[in-house]
Amino acid sequence: MSVALYGQDEKHSTYFDLNYFGGNIAVHNNDILHLITGHPEGFIFSINKKTYGNKAWEQRFNYPDYGASFIYQDFKNDKLGDAYGLYAHYNFYFLKRNLMLRIGQGLVYNTNPYDKIENPKNVAFGSDILSSTYLMINYKKEQMFNRFGLQTGFSLIHYSNANVKAPNTSVNTIAFNVGVIYNLDEENREFIDNLNDEKFTENIKFNFAFRSGINQSDVIGSKQFPFYVFSGYADKRLSHFSAIQFGADVFFSKFLKELIYYQSVSYPELEVSGDEDYRRVGLFVGHELFVNKLSVETQFGYYVYYPYDFEGQTYLRIGLKRYFGKKIFGAVTLKSHAAKAEAVEFGVGVRL
Repeated sequence: MSVALYGQDEKHSTYFDLNYFGGNIAVHNNDILHLITGHPEGFIFSINKKTYGNKAWEQRFNYPDYGASFIYQDFKNDKLGDAYGLYAHYNFYFLKRNLMLRIGQGLVYNTNPYDKIENPKNVAFGSDILSSTYLMINYKKEQMFNRFGLQTGFSLIHYSNANVKAPNTSVNTIAFNVGVIYNLDEENREFIDNLNDEKFTENIKFNFAFRSGINQSDVIGSKQFPFYVFSGYADKRLSHFSAIQFGADVFFSKFLKELIYYQSVSYPELEVSGDEDYRRVGLFVGHELFVNKLSVETQFGYYVYYPYDFEGQTYLRIGLKRYFGKKIFGAVTLKSHAAKAEAVEFGVGVRL
């Protein structure tokens, strides 16, 4: 169900929604088959602010909403426990604002993570704090019955700790949701439509970033190690919305150093000598989508220096950047090899 409160100030209106969902855990890895014993269900409660075009970016993105969400999920399996999550999200609208796409990112507390004595079967979650992303695609109608409205559609919720602590096979929930909307205002405000959007480009800019965090290998019981990533890249702003990138990463992943040694002494059939370099160098191309002071960054990379084979020679990076002025930015990104996460990266950088 969804309930929406809707209060008005000079620039925004606030509303709340509450959605019930029920569905299935997707089988993306056969190692979690024993954990799928029922149909998970839960609810999504959200606080949102509407935009009406007071700023240019609001008009360019068709007056999105932004806000915060709380999600509770019962996985219907005692080994997986329950999940309680807090998220930040955006709602984007299409088809005369009848179709809503919500994108949320946050942190989740899991009530029953892996424990080698108490809960050895939970190979999905190696820690009680998880990273989570959720998508919601809903058909939405406000004020259908006086101040009440309805929404319904599908949601995808992803839970993972990004290899901060093994094991980490992760869980993806695909669910149907239904909700109710309640508006405090009897009428919606009018959208501002006065944008004179001229073509916008910039000269090539040079970026330097440093990223770090902690992670570990998939070997349960191995140690957590810090990692360091140094990046340099050029970007070309093509419009108000997007820029393209080309650059290089240098990775210092200390967990690989331990993994190389472990495999050299424990698995001679893998033909790992133990002298392989744990460092890697990659080249990447990327795209940046700008939304107000935030941007969504996606990059596809290829290791040109790859002395030790770990999860393949290509990698992906996706995440959020926040600009502080025109030159300084912070970022939280997920680095992965296809669907296999390697690390959550916390970064800072400068754009010159």
